[in-house]
Amino acid sequence: MRVSTVFNRILGLPGASVCSVEFTGDGLVVGLRRRRGRRYRCPCGYSTRARYDISRRRWRHLDFGATKVWLEADIARIACPACGIRTETVPWARPNARHTRDFQDVIGWLAQRMDKTSVARLLRCSWEAVDRAVRMLVAEHLPTDRLDGLYRIGVDEISYKRGHHYLTIVCDHDTGRVVWVTKDRTRKAFTDFFTALGPDRSEQLTAITMDGSPIYMPVAEENAPQAAVCLDPFHVIKWANEALDKARQANPAIPPTPATPIKRSGPLTVAEQINAPAKAWRRLKTALRSGAENLTDERRALINALRRHNYQLFRSWTLKEQLRDLYRIPPEQARRYLKRWIIRAFRSTIPAMHQLATRLTKYFEQTVAAVELGLSNSRAEGINSKIRVIQRRGYGHPGPDSLTAMIYLCLGGITLNLPTQT
Repeated sequence: MRVSTVFNRILGLPGASVCSVEFTGDGLVVGLRRRRGRRYRCPCGYSTRARYDISRRRWRHLDFGATKVWLEADIARIACPACGIRTETVPWARPNARHTRDFQDVIGWLAQRMDKTSVARLLRCSWEAVDRAVRMLVAEHLPTDRLDGLYRIGVDEISYKRGHHYLTIVCDHDTGRVVWVTKDRTRKAFTDFFTALGPDRSEQLTAITMDGSPIYMPVAEENAPQAAVCLDPFHVIKWANEALDKARQANPAIPPTPATPIKRSGPLTVAEQINAPAKAWRRLKTALRSGAENLTDERRALINALRRHNYQLFRSWTLKEQLRDLYRIPPEQARRYLKRWIIRAFRSTIPAMHQLATRLTKYFEQTVAAVELGLSNSRAEGINSKIRVIQRRGYGHPGPDSLTAMIYLCLGGITLNLPTQT
């Protein structure tokens, strides 16, 4: 069997045949011959038989063992009426790529599972080549209909660089996929999403989950007024814990600890005398942050001691626990329950709880909607956790565009097959 026939069967390249095989200092160079009389095709789809000029081009292909493989062919440039002078497309490589489709598909499959530096080392190419391949794959495989059929979405931001540099992430609650990523954490960034979504698809939205940021909420209410804006329960309880901390700082009296003292023969050391108040504060803070169902006997005794020695702080803890119960009651009772809680908070003489009640009055409908619909922003927060894994895995990214491409590749619903998969 001839060498060219063997390589034709091994490579299986459409639209070309092997005409030469040569070993060089760079590796194995396989010469390809295109069919004569063919029509030259522009990446935009325009085709013609006339060519502008012709030159020799080379593409990196998958290695044969430890030997690098290069494909080489004469490629024409054409004068496209719409694009100008462009290089014709070839079936074995993407437009403007210096690597074959199979090589880039392997890059993308590996990049979904490991960092780019390791991919570059494994395939013996540059980090920039891996980054370019990822962007090309995302541009080709990212579903163009990802904004269709959206009903319940979540929006959140994630920091990609020190100095308050953020990306705005929009995800679909039903599929768990990222459908939109854009730079900045601004109203314009979220408005751009609704601009791409269009008025018809915006009217299909039924719920939008988010945290208490004042940036996204006005944009959602303006562009999708029919959708219920749901305030994330995690952030509501976070506000309650922050109010509890303020109340603790305003009432510094520490109740007697019920813990059994340590038996020792001699007096306390200087270090133990200094750290004793700090330990008491830590025990108190831990007990206050704990839920009523998670209290140990020691912490429960400490909370009971608060009722006798620091009623203001005990009342703050009680209000915090009652607010947590909002997310455990039947949804149809949420509106009435929250109204009663706000009244109780206003009637207390605790400034921190007054501020929390004022805040929840402002976001009353959004808080109730989250309970009635059973929605939270946990889907978006979970996606943010996966994005942080991508960031740590790659030890950071040089810019937002590189990170955006990786987010779409790993979390945008893109499925890549290896060349060995049929």
